[in-house]
Amino acid sequence: MAKRRKRVLTGDGVPSPREEKAPAPPRREKKKKTDIGKVFINISIGLCIFSLIWFFYALYMRSALARRVVTLHPSPRVLNATSSSPAVSPDQFWGSYRPHVYFGMKTRSPRSVVTGLMWMRQFADVDGNLRHTCEQGDRLQGYGWLMHDGVSFGVQEIHDRDFTLTTEFVKRMGGDHGGDWTWRITAKQHSSAAMAPVISLMFYAATDVQGSLQAHVEEKNVLSSVTGTSEELGNFKITFGKPTAGEGATGKYAKYNYLQTRSPGLDKLTDIAKNSLNHKFIFSPPKGEKRSYFAVDSHKVMTHHNQQQDPKIEGDFVVHQVTVQTPFQIEVLFESGSFHDRPNQLVGSVLTDELERRKVAFNEKFEGTFGLQAKEFTSSQIKFAKAALSNMLGGMGYFYGQSVVQSVYNEHPLLYPESPLFTAVPSRSFFPRGFLWDEGFHQLLLSKWDPPLSLEVIAHWLDLINVEGWIPREQILDDEARSKVPSEFIVQHNENANPPTLFLVLQKLVDQLETDPDRLSSHLPVLRRLYPRLQTWFEWFNTTQAGPMANSYRWRGRDKDTNLFLNPKTLTSGLDDYPRASHPSSDERHVDLYCWMALASGIMANVARILGEPHKVYENTHLTLSNNELLNELHWSDNLRVFSDYGNHTQAVSLQQEKVYVPPGQPRHQFPVTRLVRSVRRAPKLQYVNALGYVSLFPFLLHILTPDSPKLEHILRDIQDPEHLWTPYGLRSLSRTDPLYMKRNTEHDAPYWRGPIWININYLAVRALHHYGSIEGPYKEKAAAIYQELRTNLIKNVYKQYLETGYIWEQYSDSTGRGQGSHPFTGWSALTVLIMAEKY
Repeated sequence: MAKRRKRVLTGDGVPSPREEKAPAPPRREKKKKTDIGKVFINISIGLCIFSLIWFFYALYMRSALARRVVTLHPSPRVLNATSSSPAVSPDQFWGSYRPHVYFGMKTRSPRSVVTGLMWMRQFADVDGNLRHTCEQGDRLQGYGWLMHDGVSFGVQEIHDRDFTLTTEFVKRMGGDHGGDWTWRITAKQHSSAAMAPVISLMFYAATDVQGSLQAHVEEKNVLSSVTGTSEELGNFKITFGKPTAGEGATGKYAKYNYLQTRSPGLDKLTDIAKNSLNHKFIFSPPKGEKRSYFAVDSHKVMTHHNQQQDPKIEGDFVVHQVTVQTPFQIEVLFESGSFHDRPNQLVGSVLTDELERRKVAFNEKFEGTFGLQAKEFTSSQIKFAKAALSNMLGGMGYFYGQSVVQSVYNEHPLLYPESPLFTAVPSRSFFPRGFLWDEGFHQLLLSKWDPPLSLEVIAHWLDLINVEGWIPREQILDDEARSKVPSEFIVQHNENANPPTLFLVLQKLVDQLETDPDRLSSHLPVLRRLYPRLQTWFEWFNTTQAGPMANSYRWRGRDKDTNLFLNPKTLTSGLDDYPRASHPSSDERHVDLYCWMALASGIMANVARILGEPHKVYENTHLTLSNNELLNELHWSDNLRVFSDYGNHTQAVSLQQEKVYVPPGQPRHQFPVTRLVRSVRRAPKLQYVNALGYVSLFPFLLHILTPDSPKLEHILRDIQDPEHLWTPYGLRSLSRTDPLYMKRNTEHDAPYWRGPIWININYLAVRALHHYGSIEGPYKEKAAAIYQELRTNLIKNVYKQYLETGYIWEQYSDSTGRGQGSHPFTGWSALTVLIMAEKY
């Protein structure tokens, strides 16, 4: 039974108010408690839903950002898909667009039939010395184009150990597929050769997946011709002439062999030919001993086809080998099936006459363009200048394929969209592909020779730009190109820039358009299509490469492993190991990039003005960056009296052997190999980088300094000082007094931009001296005097090294003037022609 509640009475027997029944708690208070719980639950559910939405949105955005690196710019392409076709550009359809081989031709099409030449010396000390792709290891005494007009003909000499091959070609228009062409190969022994060498020439044709070839064999197993067909070429025929002692001479004794097989890729052609060589064949001239020689042999070729793969990935490959003793001459004729009304075959005397006519036209155009005879250069110097120009024209390549790229939003590299690129290359042997910052210098020369060709090259490069405004700085577009590149350099990262040197060419183009109404009307449509891409490109630089302070700039992509590098490299600047701040950080300011942006903003303003587009933003940017007070504030070091980078820096660094402890009695080989690592003896601090060299000159090189700037006096003084930049051969890249002068950057990384003389920067220096020596200012006479001396030194040394070595070089020793680095390097080193012509 429940316990009864006790009642408390008041004095009159009335129950106390406390005893009255307590009212029920208000219902609303209980309701309030329940509402708070529901609100909390609802908020929790809402947050979960929001988090899920945000998560999936973030995934979507990351995916979208990841795709941006491979999304091309949305504006209409500057060049349409048929711009290189034989219907639109028949005279440039065929060409020597394979700069990585000693001699070869292809069409400007994505999957071209390619033709080429291999050769080897028979009965030599080294068996199987097959030549095909340009290799420095072949140690040729020299090779390169002596004449090449970029369109219709070329003459090249290749100096092997005891003989010289002269390769000539001429094109003739006709039909619907780029017309005909003929090769003439002439071989002569060197006067120093003990006996006439026997040489095997191997002419070949190969298809790149598309098209087919058919070999036609005569009696005695001699390949007489190859017929074929492809989408771009239609039907065609290649006929192999018999060797003679010269034009009109009788035939010579020769042995013939041929190879017909399949190739998994154009990058495998050398290996297939080399692996097919057999020593069983006999060379038996009428008045000579019988000897075994090497020849291609179809029976030795191993199939490259994987039965699980699609056979369409392979292409046809046909080789015609002729083995003959020097001297001799052979012609190879290509005839287009659509050329129905040809008057005669382009062989023999017809070919000779056509070659002579093209040579006369080339010489006349060369003198009309550069005027070297009028400047009283010798015939030998003019021949050198023609070779320099011709090697750049003969080094033009047409590439098609996909770059490998990556952004911070990609876990793995991606393939860039398939694209064509028509470009010059720095070096046929070492860099036979497109480089963004090199190309601006190349086009300074080529725009003088052929302005429409130069404009087309610029358009090809800007058609590669993605939606962000980024252009991959090194173009490695196909298997042939990748076969020449170390794997660590193949992937291109979209935060990395390269100097926008194409603006140097656009500057000249804009100057011409403003003074030539006829050229303005013809080039205006192309410039209008270029403009939205230029806008995005400039904006990409202006945002992604911005520095820590307003109007400052910083190269991204510096090497981050400061333990291994004496000074972490800045490949993106184009100046690789040139000394920057010793400890990379986001506090850096780079004076060369500042100057590139000052130049680019001014040109953007001029282009916008010509096109009637808004130009004030570019003009204001240019006025700001051209303000010498701002330049001084950001980059002038009063202590050093030079323009400098700024960053986290110390000079007290060196490379030292790493210490590895080996316990007593333990074998040394079981422990890590010691390396050279960086030792920092004094902590870095934010300061100006105390390096005097090319970077210090950029306000002068790109004409940012006003002609009355007192800083110009300091620059001219440093240029003339032999302890700093002056040499009898050109301006060295880094002062001799610098702690990093000619110092290795790693154990295996020799000095590159730490002393040697580079022609591209010397060209800018000569151009700047000419500029400041031609306008009024307190330093006019001094600049003009230095100009004359520096110009003379550069021409004299590059020419001298060419005569002595047979090559134009990547760089030149600041102590001896000797050519060094890769060779032939007829990229920007060919700017010597413009220095000779005084065309700035």
